[in-house]
Amino acid sequence: MNLPETIHPALAAALVARGYDTLTPVQLSVLEPEAADRDLLVSAQTGSGKTVAFGMAIAPTLLGEAEQFDRAAAPLALLIAPTRELAMQVQRELEWLYAEAGAQIAAGVGGMDIRTERRAFERGAHIVVGTPGRLRDHISKGALDLGNIRAIVLDEADEMLDLGFREDLEFILDAAPETRRTLMFSATVPRAIADLAKTFQRDALRLVATSAGEQHADIEYQQIVVRNDEREHAVINMLLLHDSSNTIVFCHTRESVKHLTARLANRGFPVVALSGELTQAERTNALQAMRDGRARICVATDVAARGIDLPNLDLVIHADVPSNPETLLHRSGRTGRAGRKGICALIVPVHRRSAAARVLRAANLDSSTRGAPTIAEIDARNREQILAQATEMSVPDEAEAAFAAELLSRLTPEQLAAAYIRRELAARPAPEEVSEQSVGAFTEKAARRDKRFPDDRPEASGPREKAPPMENGRWFTLSLGRNRRADPKWLLPMICKAGDVTKRDVGSIKILDNETRFEISADQADAFAAAIARTGGVIENGITVAASGAPSAPPKKSYNRDSAPRFKPRDEAPRPARDDGPRYKVRSDKGAKLATRPAREITPPVSEAAPAAREPVLFNRKSTEKPKANPKDKGKPKYKNRTKHEPPAAAGAAPRKRKQQGYDPLG
Repeated sequence: MNLPETIHPALAAALVARGYDTLTPVQLSVLEPEAADRDLLVSAQTGSGKTVAFGMAIAPTLLGEAEQFDRAAAPLALLIAPTRELAMQVQRELEWLYAEAGAQIAAGVGGMDIRTERRAFERGAHIVVGTPGRLRDHISKGALDLGNIRAIVLDEADEMLDLGFREDLEFILDAAPETRRTLMFSATVPRAIADLAKTFQRDALRLVATSAGEQHADIEYQQIVVRNDEREHAVINMLLLHDSSNTIVFCHTRESVKHLTARLANRGFPVVALSGELTQAERTNALQAMRDGRARICVATDVAARGIDLPNLDLVIHADVPSNPETLLHRSGRTGRAGRKGICALIVPVHRRSAAARVLRAANLDSSTRGAPTIAEIDARNREQILAQATEMSVPDEAEAAFAAELLSRLTPEQLAAAYIRRELAARPAPEEVSEQSVGAFTEKAARRDKRFPDDRPEASGPREKAPPMENGRWFTLSLGRNRRADPKWLLPMICKAGDVTKRDVGSIKILDNETRFEISADQADAFAAAIARTGGVIENGITVAASGAPSAPPKKSYNRDSAPRFKPRDEAPRPARDDGPRYKVRSDKGAKLATRPAREITPPVSEAAPAAREPVLFNRKSTEKPKANPKDKGKPKYKNRTKHEPPAAAGAAPRKRKQQGYDPLG
């Protein structure tokens, strides 16, 4: 046993019983002498054993020299996780880790019965695990007392900030005693995490368990390049080729999860779905089905990208290309955990190859490129597995010998072997037919692209060269033009997706009044024509595409000086004499008068306070300054055609007759 001596004795027995003989780098780092009784800011890759690490780190703070907890009362430790699944997983890990110490662990997570959680807090708990929103509810209602808290742990702190829990975290940390220890564990440490650490931690020790170049060293990355309409076929064939004990397939949206789950279930795969629209009970049942073997495939959104630890998870498939390197790393971190090997496969449509390469390069990851597994590869894999299972079978015992002899008397060995093969193949879903993609063609295209655009390579620099004009390209026509506001910004992605080509294979795009013509390179023209033929020429929203000739240039207008129209000669009458006024037209006579009217002198009334001040004031109507009110106008009515001290007409009163002749109030 190679466990360090700094582990608390109350936890050492539980680790030995669990089979721990060595610790991971992050677990060793929190046990260093300089990390004792200090606030910690720890960054480590997903799946490196962070739950056990912070469980060991807070043990001396909670237990001290004792090996058993006293009677449970107000909680001593608070552990905060971003999602319900991760919080429940942390609770399960701490239950076996602190089993020998007699710890009472309670949970407060969203989606569960809040009354049950409140009764658990009333009975007493040493450690509370929960999500930020539910914990804040309990604290606000007085159900959770943080007066005795000695340590607070924030697991996946960067994910909690991304999900918008910053305000809840600040509320919880403000409610806890200032003498507590605060431990933050995160896969990355962005600026927001650093600011949060400066605010709520005291002289925190920064620990980096794994460098960026060593992250996910146990994961093999593969790019499976396929046609856009064969992505689901590639997922099915990858599942059949690897035949992993547990697999997670990631999709971008909930609708994609529903569709792919139904497709796999119809093909006979034991599959469950996991997305944010499911209830807590449904999500718990799905994960439990994966753990006890009732299901082997989980189709999920990014809600399962963090914190889900499934046993024997050897394969992660990205049905949709991740949009950023953080998403790629968090998804892929479900496999290759705690020293196990894993495979991460990215299903990459042809027109998305550059996006996938960009994400992998940003994540500092190397990958291999191949086509989707074919039916021949899967058949060869099935034969190997059937032969291996048959050779591992033992000799029939006495109870089976008589039955085996009876079968041999009725059937030949060939018939028995054929029956066994048919039964084994019937239990396996049939593979899908996919187009054989040549990896060499991809490499050749990449080399040609690098030759045309040297700065696309990471090691190159300098100004980008302009692409040479396309030679011998073939022209196609789209059934929309300026009449439907066609724009190359959205036409180019639509063309690439419809024909499984990249933007490098698309040449000129000419938008006409009722149609759009575009050019495809000569080496991809046949493949593009075959791709659009499979859909009958219809791509999106009823838009059709068909082969056509190159657009003809518009005829140039010829100009003949002799045949050019003559200008109409001027009238013989002389032009009228122009006056001396301005040449421009004045829009308003009133404006011209105001501009030229001289200022008139206004003598204000003499006030009693200052009778001697009788300076003349010049007032211009164009000025914005308002003259002072005249005290003589104080008793005058403010409304036109109204006598002195006459109140306004009441609502519903008869209209007052005006003085003008012939006025009829009704007409």
